[in-house]
Amino acid sequence: MTPDLWMLVTFLAFLLVGVPVAFSLGLSGAVGIIAGLPPAMLSTLGTNTYNSIAKYPLIAIPLFILTGLIFERSGVAARLVRFAQALIGPRHGGLAVVAVLVCMIMGGMSGSGPADAAAVAMVMLPSMAKAGYPKPFSATLIAASASTAILIPPSVALILYSIVVPGVDLRALFAAGLFPGILAGLSLLIPALWLSRRRGWEKPDGVERPPLGESFRQAIPALFAPVLILGGLRSGLFTPTEAAVVAVAYGVVIGLWWTRELSLRDLWALLGEAAVISGIVMLIIALAGIFAWAGTMLGTFRHLAEWVIGLTDNGALLLVLVMLAVLAAGMLLDAISIYLIMMPILIPVMQHFDWNPVWFGILLAMNIAIGQFTPPVAVNLMVTAEVARIRLEQTVGWALLFVFAMGSALAVVALFPEIALWLPRVLGYNV
Repeated sequence: MTPDLWMLVTFLAFLLVGVPVAFSLGLSGAVGIIAGLPPAMLSTLGTNTYNSIAKYPLIAIPLFILTGLIFERSGVAARLVRFAQALIGPRHGGLAVVAVLVCMIMGGMSGSGPADAAAVAMVMLPSMAKAGYPKPFSATLIAASASTAILIPPSVALILYSIVVPGVDLRALFAAGLFPGILAGLSLLIPALWLSRRRGWEKPDGVERPPLGESFRQAIPALFAPVLILGGLRSGLFTPTEAAVVAVAYGVVIGLWWTRELSLRDLWALLGEAAVISGIVMLIIALAGIFAWAGTMLGTFRHLAEWVIGLTDNGALLLVLVMLAVLAAGMLLDAISIYLIMMPILIPVMQHFDWNPVWFGILLAMNIAIGQFTPPVAVNLMVTAEVARIRLEQTVGWALLFVFAMGSALAVVALFPEIALWLPRVLGYNV
């Protein structure tokens, strides 16, 4: 076998035997170096791991992870739920609408699907079960809605995409993700409302509606968080990395002095939890640097890109094939791993067919969002199933329904790129 084939085969073999993605990337990259490059090149292992994470924009990732944890523990989700219930009122499917809306707003604060899913599930699942919604349905709806966090800014996945793909403005990506994220959330409401009315879930009789004024007053700090982050970015008051710092500081103020559900002891524990999660993410990025360097030096990514381009001259057909491949990867891997593994191959393909990199990044993010609630490895669904205390296999039927719904939203954005590109152009970003 050729050295680049050795690298790919060993990478797949490591994954199949259960080696974590980070170590599979690093070890297979080292195998590629040994098989095809002078042994002295092994001395670059340390340099490549360091260079992979020595990037200023990456500082935003652990900070947004910490932001999500702080808002999760600060009682923000409960206040948003109460406000949404006051807006929607008692009706068939009302709690389903509340769940989707709260997930989308929480996504605009945390940028993390699993954190969003955990916070909303703990608040919404008991009330949805009491209203007659089946637990597997509720858990799947919340998991699918929480996946919009990967689209609605700030998004950890879009931060990484802007680093992996040269020349892409992160502010343009954030702006481009807003309307597709809203469209993805609305696409979930259609089957949720139809099923609620058809099956008679949540009878509105005798259900008390929270007072609108009081619930709005309590939800103001949560509703202001996305405005603060996006408004600061748009005005140039701070960069995306500085926005992450502002979001953490704002979350601490809200938790300690507004909701008063966060103590200094809790904050210390959250710092440790965020450090552990961030360490896992950074380890994947660091060891992927070995894989990326070896693949570049051996020409592996160039050969794979040429093979993909050679499949068909029809750009639309190839886009469909790429989306299906990313969806399959999203069912097995997390967003960070997918970007690090697939983007070196997809960047030449994107350039060959002259696909807009901002639009293409949003399509990838929508596809990965679908993977976050599609078994067998569905990180959001695992979280909500654990909170609901149900087995993952009980959610498969509902998951397929919501995959079709969000897949329809993905197709609309693919057919009409301006849904993603209109807002960045209006705001004056380079797309």
